[in-house]
Amino acid sequence: VQLQASGGGLVQAGGSLRLSCAASGRTFSNYGVGWFRQIPGKEREFVALIMQSDISTYYKDSVKGRFTISRDNAKNTVDLQMNNLKPEDTAVYYCAARAGIIVPSPREWDYWGQGTQVTVSS
Repeated sequence: VQLQASGGGLVQAGGSLRLSCAASGRTFSNYGVGWFRQIPGKEREFVALIMQSDISTYYKDSVKGRFTISRDNAKNTVDLQMNNLKPEDTAVYYCAARAGIIVPSPREWDYWGQGTQVTVSS
């Protein structure tokens, strides 16, 4: 499956951005989709994921209540709505897909999109 992430940008603290991950190539509904982020010199970290079922979602503790992940299997997209952004949310954000059991570890994900930069100014 091919993934394309978009929607990053520059925003002031407290602002909002909506990232979108568009998928193509295989039956999208068979895949869980996750968002991860990475800053230079640090490992890629889990942010949020949504299961194939579109019912179960999981979040990194520091984004709970601020970020919301959702999917539209008819459109083959997964969005990440990010509200009340903080400077520490600044990173390159990646979407990824995985079939089967879904786990937060980035190493376990099979397909990755290119990153989209999110910069939050204080």
